[in-house]
Amino acid sequence: MMGPVSGTRIWLVAGFTDLRRGIDGLSALVQERLEANPFTGEVYIFRGRSGNKVKVLWATPEGMCMFYKRLNDCRFVWPQAQNGKVNLSSAQLSMLLEGIDWRSPRRTGLSPQDPDRQQPSRV
Repeated sequence: MMGPVSGTRIWLVAGFTDLRRGIDGLSALVQERLEANPFTGEVYIFRGRSGNKVKVLWATPEGMCMFYKRLNDCRFVWPQAQNGKVNLSSAQLSMLLEGIDWRSPRRTGLSPQDPDRQQPSRV
């Protein structure tokens, strides 16, 4: 399994990002907007405008890695802030990538493994 090592700091980048950017563009964004070094091995998570896509960027000793995920029936839970970053635990990152509200663990959409489940009401 490829992924960040245990104890890695994980940062959720507030606001939305143009996900047409690749590794170099997202690395530059980390340097310019967050004033951080993207090559330290820390993980940075970016969300697109529609809210159902994210890109995850992190550096390894071998090079830069990027992971892309799109949710079909729900959106990723994101903070209201328009700039800055929020620190997540590895458990919160796992929940985020599964479409679960990482602030209070519950699904934000239907699970493909449970098609009989009722759609959650939107408030």
